[in-house]
Amino acid sequence: MTYAMEFLGKLLNELRVLPKETEWVEFKHNNENPREIGENISALATAAALAGKAHSYLVWGIEAATHNILGTDFRPRQKKIGNEELENWLLRQLSPKINFSFLEINTDRGIVILL
Repeated sequence: MTYAMEFLGKLLNELRVLPKETEWVEFKHNNENPREIGENISALATAAALAGKAHSYLVWGIEAATHNILGTDFRPRQKKIGNEELENWLLRQLSPKINFSFLEINTDRGIVILL
């Protein structure tokens, strides 16, 4: 296991032990609606800034109520809007510009996507 994967696994566990979703952490199962993702990115970034947090997180493959890992079918690197990749489309649409990236974590219960 690489250091990066170990770090992501630890981060995922830290987010999962939170007692509930916060204004800067949200869990999803399979939502892949581009507009909703963009709205979530913008809202989470704003909420994190207001809460004094350096980062916010949107996590796919986690059950919101229990924080159990379910895995997800959402694959952001394969998702396209027209002929444009999702990440590029989101970067172009968001204003002000927000720095984000999709990271894939392989777990024994399925794939989790961390944004």
